[in-house]
Amino acid sequence: MEQLRYFRDTIFKVGEIQLFKNIEKNELIAIKQTLDHCPVVEAKSGEIVLDSQSSGACLYVVLSGVLAQTSVTSKRQLENSSTQYFAGECVGEISVLDEEASTATIAAVTDTQLLLINSSVMWQLIDESNGVARNLLQLLSFRIRATNAQLRNRQKVGEFYRQLSMVDGLTGLHNRSWLNSQLPGMIENAHATNADLSIIMLDLDHFKKFNDQHGHIMGDEALQACAKVISASLRPSDFAARYGGEEMIIILSNTNKESAYIVAERLCERIRSTIVFKDTNLTLPHITASLGLATLLEGQDGLAVIASADAALYRAKERGRDQVAL
Repeated sequence: MEQLRYFRDTIFKVGEIQLFKNIEKNELIAIKQTLDHCPVVEAKSGEIVLDSQSSGACLYVVLSGVLAQTSVTSKRQLENSSTQYFAGECVGEISVLDEEASTATIAAVTDTQLLLINSSVMWQLIDESNGVARNLLQLLSFRIRATNAQLRNRQKVGEFYRQLSMVDGLTGLHNRSWLNSQLPGMIENAHATNADLSIIMLDLDHFKKFNDQHGHIMGDEALQACAKVISASLRPSDFAARYGGEEMIIILSNTNKESAYIVAERLCERIRSTIVFKDTNLTLPHITASLGLATLLEGQDGLAVIASADAALYRAKERGRDQVAL
């Protein structure tokens, strides 16, 4: 950064600086005299003003131009930064107070004139002026609130994308990642509370042949139709996930074997009667599904109960498909 002059030569008014607003005139005169020997520098557009490598604690007051907090210094990124500093605002106050390196990178969006107030001068102003101390506290409070708001927004966005990553894009059901992360907790809770938990494994019958005969687009529609039937048939406390390919898994909480069998039979019947293609002149067969049911036993983990349901599913297939097996 190039030094232009000292602050006494600038036409910028002290009272327009955020740190010195609403301060009585006699205090402002004293503050102005203290600032007279502080240098004014110019940062060119894109130049880094403050980062973790910056030496010495210093407060930077924007006299003209714009600064921005950013991770890169491309013009577009700087202009689109959500955190910008305009004339009268300052950066670097935390580094002045704790004498630690900056955790943020601040760069000039445009050619920017800055008043540099080193830490010793800043502490002198704080000691001599209650108004400066009050304004600094208000500024820090605002920064903390703004930072917390940004963190909350990031958490919400992060949670949104985390949830999105747990959903199967084709069927809208949960995916295998969700199952792997959530089922162990459900199993543990069921054991701890001595509650029933049942698993249904569902597989569309002859799905490869269906795909080969009618095409993968039609096959996708069949999967979506099946997923809609499943979603519409479950309670809010139940869950369904696409296990892989045409195989889906249904988790029935607080449900014993007898009640789960009724649910499985109902699903089997509804899938059998589902119309997959409404807007087509093609005559296509209805889809059917085979279902295997298992209820959690004492000492079983998620892998074991899924294996039991999977074994039951294969028994349903061996018996002719389009049915439920225990």
